[in-house]
Amino acid sequence: MAKQESVAERTEALLVPIAAQFQVDIYDVEFVKEGSDWYLRAYIDKPEGVTILDCENVSRALSDRLDEEDFIEDAYILEVSSPGLGRILKKDRHLLSALGQEVEVKTYRPIDGQKEFSGILKEFDAASLTLECRENHQTNDRIFSRRDLAVIRLALDF
Repeated sequence: MAKQESVAERTEALLVPIAAQFQVDIYDVEFVKEGSDWYLRAYIDKPEGVTILDCENVSRALSDRLDEEDFIEDAYILEVSSPGLGRILKKDRHLLSALGQEVEVKTYRPIDGQKEFSGILKEFDAASLTLECRENHQTNDRIFSRRDLAVIRLALDF
């Protein structure tokens, strides 16, 4: 298991009782290096949306638990936030909650000359994802291999 995954999983386990205490859901946890800095990011959510106070409460409690456990070797910056409106859909549970909604996908390589697509998320499984796309005044289903997708996110509707 990669170092980032191990740290994220252990942190998520510490976060479970904290999230329950503050009545928020854990959306995702990631441990990533950006430039020379490591970031430990916890994304929390709840149906009515998270507040700054929610983030602050969870951050303080999680920081205390991380200090007690002291399992992260590198210096890091802890961030606790909402996943945002245009949230990235990484896990199957994220995709499940987005069924029927408009999403945007970016591919690693061009498909039919383009790398960005949008449409209604119709279905998915371990290997593929199906979008109902509107192109040239026609609606048709486009099936993507999940290994070809760099990013899947909720579309922002303004």
